[in-house]
Amino acid sequence: MRLEVLYEDNHVIVCIKPAGVLSQAGSLDLEDMLNLIKSYLKEKYDKPGNVYLGLVHRLDTNVGGVMVFAKTSKAAKRLSEQLREHDFTKRYLAVVRGKLPLNQTFVWEDYLIKDEVNNKALVVCEGKGKHSKVSFSVLENLEINGLDWSLVNIDLLTGRFHQIRVQFASRNHQIYNDGKYGETTNGYVLGLYAYEIEFTHPIKKDVMRYVSLPRTGIFKGFSVIDKGEIL
Repeated sequence: MRLEVLYEDNHVIVCIKPAGVLSQAGSLDLEDMLNLIKSYLKEKYDKPGNVYLGLVHRLDTNVGGVMVFAKTSKAAKRLSEQLREHDFTKRYLAVVRGKLPLNQTFVWEDYLIKDEVNNKALVVCEGKGKHSKVSFSVLENLEINGLDWSLVNIDLLTGRFHQIRVQFASRNHQIYNDGKYGETTNGYVLGLYAYEIEFTHPIKKDVMRYVSLPRTGIFKGFSVIDKGEIL
């Protein structure tokens, strides 16, 4: 797989993770971003021995999008602190079931737990799980094969396991092709994409913002993406 690099310096590297690639190696026999980037760095700089690379955040296997990785332990620590302090912005585009009102902003708050047996998130009563908050606006409605779908722009305010997927599914607005929380429509790629990250450079202290819009699969039918009107 050819690695798509958006930015790189001595401290961080920002790449696009394709859907179907793991964030890090696991039980599935699939390529993973950590080892792919390590191989890229080892070859590019002719590094002997092991290459350090810190995993700062994750994306689900069947979700693509922008990710940042740390090239030093100091950078990894400082970026992780930004995540804990909610100073690290992650925005997603999602295609969800139903015709949601256009040009409105919604804020949803739930409490979630992880079902370890079934590897799913569950919405529970207040105080019994982790507080989870998401804000989103509705960009466009589209009818596909007789069904209504909405394109939404999501600001993830807390980073819980499967948070976006379960919060939308619990309100009957399942993400396109999400068989774990709804119905599988076509293949394995979800109608969910991490299109933007924004963080403070761990060493230089500059604000770094990187954007990549999804233009394939279910996303290519939406005019605001085709025209780049989200940016």
